[in-house]
Amino acid sequence: MAVAEIAEYLKLVPALKSAPGGTLWSSYDRDADVLYVNFRKPSVADDSEMTEDDVILRYSGGDLVGLTILRASKRQVA
Repeated sequence: MAVAEIAEYLKLVPALKSAPGGTLWSSYDRDADVLYVNFRKPSVADDSEMTEDDVILRYSGGDLVGLTILRASKRQVA
């Protein structure tokens, strides 16, 4: 793996450190352009809400258990 690629993964460290429980799993569906981020395994939700910027917050028992980020490839890091 090239050093430049490692640098991109290191940008994830702040998000991981602030993740509920300090854990984070993710998967990307290229065909649907959706990024799934889970803070628990298994990540079974009993409620959800969509934000104004098309991110679905998934909850279980009132706790945030994951995010579904629509149009993931179109998003820019601030």
